[in-house]
Amino acid sequence: MSFNPQFARLGEVLLHENHVSEEKLKEALIKQTNFGLKLGETLIKLGYISEKQLLNALHMQLGYDIVKENELMDLDLKVVSLIPEPYALENRVIALREDADGVVVALADPENLTVLDSLKKLIGKNIKPELIGDTMLHDTIEKYYKSIRTTSQVEDAVGGFDFVAVDEEENEISISAASSDADAPVVKLLNLIINEAIKANTTDIHIEPLIKHTRVRYRIDGALREVMTPPIGMHPGLVSLVKVMSKLNIAERRLPQDGHISLKTSLKSVDVRVSITPTVLGEKVVMRLLDKGDFGFKLSTLGFEQEDMVIFDRIIRRPYGIIIVSGPTGSGKSTSLHAALKEIQDPETNIITVEDPVEYRLEGITQIETKEQIGLTFGSALRSVLRQDPDIVLIGEIRDEETADIAIKFSLTGHLVFSTLHANDAPSTVTRLIDIGIKPYLVGSSLSLVMAQRLVRKICPYCIADYKPTDQEIIDAGLSEQDVKEAQFKIGEGCVHCDNTGFSGRTGIFELLTVDKEIRQLIYDGGNQDLIRASALNSGMRTLHDAAVSKMKRGITTIREVIKMTIVE
Repeated sequence: MSFNPQFARLGEVLLHENHVSEEKLKEALIKQTNFGLKLGETLIKLGYISEKQLLNALHMQLGYDIVKENELMDLDLKVVSLIPEPYALENRVIALREDADGVVVALADPENLTVLDSLKKLIGKNIKPELIGDTMLHDTIEKYYKSIRTTSQVEDAVGGFDFVAVDEEENEISISAASSDADAPVVKLLNLIINEAIKANTTDIHIEPLIKHTRVRYRIDGALREVMTPPIGMHPGLVSLVKVMSKLNIAERRLPQDGHISLKTSLKSVDVRVSITPTVLGEKVVMRLLDKGDFGFKLSTLGFEQEDMVIFDRIIRRPYGIIIVSGPTGSGKSTSLHAALKEIQDPETNIITVEDPVEYRLEGITQIETKEQIGLTFGSALRSVLRQDPDIVLIGEIRDEETADIAIKFSLTGHLVFSTLHANDAPSTVTRLIDIGIKPYLVGSSLSLVMAQRLVRKICPYCIADYKPTDQEIIDAGLSEQDVKEAQFKIGEGCVHCDNTGFSGRTGIFELLTVDKEIRQLIYDGGNQDLIRASALNSGMRTLHDAAVSKMKRGITTIREVIKMTIVE
């Protein structure tokens, strides 16, 4: 007798398709009562089947179509808003499209006839269900209802804006009302910009004037994304409100200004570093968001290759010397150093940091924030630190000869010093120290490790797919024939989970230069960058490019990220 899935139970369909064994099915049937879940959800929770396998079985059993993933990338907000957000969240349903026969909706549980009946009454049209996985449904609901909320809030703020004609000289909008009236359009818009940025784990907010509108962009996972374009008439009001919150001079529009705002939201406390600079079209605002919450990183999760992790872990446990992490702004230097401090801290060790600003709060570590305006500079703070009986000192950044000189003296008097420096790679960091004004023999005597680092974007696990690189990409990425043979080339095609970017999160790539006898002698001789690099490579140093290629080979990142983030020597 042939098997007909439409007359079978879900467990029988899963067994027939070899998605699950009889033993695992029996276990799930017992446990589903304890979990308070349906059979399919229980099997997924236990890790016995995937969402795709469950959807396939439900499709065979019920005959409903499975939602096409590419359709979820571009839903009509008017159709989505046919179902109110609270109802969609509670009943796990979203409206996909409208056609002549009714409204097509996606559900994780299409057997729930009560929901289908109430939807018909709610919308007043026939309901045609389609199947969707729970994870994808959750992310789709989150994405589109967030867009609906943001759009309506922007329209609400802009809708209440009173446009005025001004000449070129008189381009400042009075914010006397904005600063005191919480319902003022500019206040609403700035609240929305900051709140949405915090929810999206944004690192920087850019508010910049263009000819016809203001452009608001968020930096997420190292890349800027345009999120809204309010009218240009609101720009001066936005800038002025930011200035008031940052305690800056509202009247000064010709010179750059820097300030900061401390914010407390329902989600978390955030320190905002504000930079305002004049452009030909008006003032541009960049706000860097620093999370004041608990530091959640560990050395093991930063992305070290195993061999590099062993070297780094060994050197950060030395009693003295200087460890420098180099790279451009936003390359994760502070994160790596704070993760190192967290790894080696114990009650027997006195760790003190001097930073500008304090980006992460670490329990049990003394952190000092410099304040130039009252004379608390890196130099003065570090001189006082020496009288605080430190074992380990973190200097936020070596930015001049004075700071570098103090760091060297700390290390030569038996302290372990961590710091950062802006340089392109590990060998050039050594020559940069000498350029600052430190004598080569002092650099050679004190330096233990130089680590250059960058952050590369990781491919979204939900839309990862095979990729065949072009010949030009292989040349640009500096790949050998062996590299091409070994590599699992992957790309993110873009989906609802990653906001169609193809990427989700970032990971570090590292170049570790251990200062051994040979390198120390080269530094004593004047620190020729090319000779230091050659010696380090000869000793087994993995370059930033090698580290990026290694991650690309394993399908963690793309060949385009390798080309974008590293240089082939």
